[in-house]
Parts: sequence; structure tokens; C-alpha cells
Amino acid sequence: MTESTIETKAVEGAAVAGLPLFYSRPEALNPVRHGSLGLAARSDFSFARQAHAIPVVASEMPAAMRSYPIVFIGAAKAPVIITGLRQNENLFVEASGKWLEPHYIPAYVRRYPFILADDAGAGTGRLTLCVDRASERVAEILSGGGKIAPFFDGSEASEASRQALPFCNQFQIDFNATRAMVDKIDAHGLFAPRQSTVTLEGGEVLNVTDFQVIDEPAFNKLSDEAFVDLRKSGALGLVYCHLASTNSWTSLVFQASLRRLGTAA
Repeated sequence: MTESTIETKAVEGAAVAGLPLFYSRPEALNPVRHGSLGLAARSDFSFARQAHAIPVVASEMPAAMRSYPIVFIGAAKAPVIITGLRQNENLFVEASGKWLEPHYIPAYVRRYPFILADDAGAGTGRLTLCVDRASERVAEILSGGGKIAPFFDGSEASEASRQALPFCNQFQIDFNATRAMVDKIDAHGLFAPRQSTVTLEGGEVLNVTDFQVIDEPAFNKLSDEAFVDLRKSGALGLVYCHLASTNSWTSLVFQASLRRLGTAA
């Protein structure tokens, strides 16, 4: 019997370096610098193949909870979905880069390679549409023919950029709303540290550590006043989705067993 441990705190490594998960060279889009570039028209999620935990916002939790456990990590108690039971392994991204159907693809993944970020890192607090220049989906227009959607039409934003902006903006709105909900839940002392131990077919034991959950017994003991406070803040939906998502650890074990059988074959 073998045993291994996965630390969810490892997903915070990119943030510690000052960059969010997946992004290594975000640049503010402008026609001078990116006029010859565009977005490759393909649904390849290879960039997420090593992401065993991915950020999620409250509005998408009803869909995400059906496939993934939702837990909270770090000092900020950021909500993430657990997508793998081993370090640097996403069980829902196939070798081809395809996201495994019919599982929900989180908005954080669908947003990439775009992101709203501080304008040129100047600390102005103003967010602008950026693109990860290091992404394989960013390519020279002339190299891909009609398969590359340009970022700009002359000096004006193209359709691809105009569609990316409201998506990224809505994600930022949802992110801020989720942050406020988590803070409200934390104010009521409902978070508790946990770890999960699962055993695959063949006896391999996998430990998932360094995350927090909402303590259901503590939640059930809330006063009426505290419960109403959570309801008014909109946080109850987040709480219920998180609690329901605990059933999805079974889905992870199943996917891990399938991956192991595929590797063995």
C-alpha cells in the first residue's frame, strides 16, 4: 500500500509570486503592442492540466458542486474546487487538453488568457483588460489564417476583445461578492480546518490537506439573528452549495481510479 499527500496551499504559490494561477506574463491590451496578435480559436485546456485546485465564485457553485468538492484555502479562505487528488494533477483535463464531459468548466478557466488587472501594475486601482502573453492561445494573426481572432481591428477593440471585457468584468464583480460572503461567514466563526483521506482501488491512500470547510454542526447552532444575517448577505447559498459538494469527493475518487486504470493500460 502506498500513501501520498497533496497540500491545497500549494495552489497559492502563484499568488505569492504576485501572479494569479495560470498567468505568467499578463499585459494590458493595446493596439500598438498587440495589433498583430489574436486568440487561437480552440478549446484547449492544457494550461489547467496541473491545477489540482481552482478558484470558484459563489454564482457558479450550484453547477460546480455536482462534480467537485468546494473547500476554502489560505488566510483569506478563498473558495476553490478540488480537481485532483495528487499534486499537480487535474483529473478533469484529458491528455488532448479537452475538459472531461459533462463536468462543469469553472469561469476562472474559461476566462483565460484574459484577466482584469491593475493598469500596467501602477497601483492606480484602475483595472484594465489584460492578456497573458505567455499563453499558447495567443498567436500572430498571420500564422494562423482564419483560425486566429484578432484582438484589434485597426486601433479599435475587436469582437473577441469586446466579448472578453464583460466576461472578465462580471467575474470580478462575482469575485468581490464572494469575498464579502466569505468574510461574513468567517465573522460568525463557521470555518474549521479539515483534511480528507481517500483510498483508491488497489489500496493507494491519498491525503488532501491544508484546507478549511464550513463546520455544519456550528452552522446548525447559529442563533436566529445570525442566520438571518447570513441570509441577508446572500451567503446562505454559498454555505449550502459547499455542504452539498462534500458528496463530490466520491466523484474525485472515481475519476482518480479511471485515470489510474488508463495509465496502467
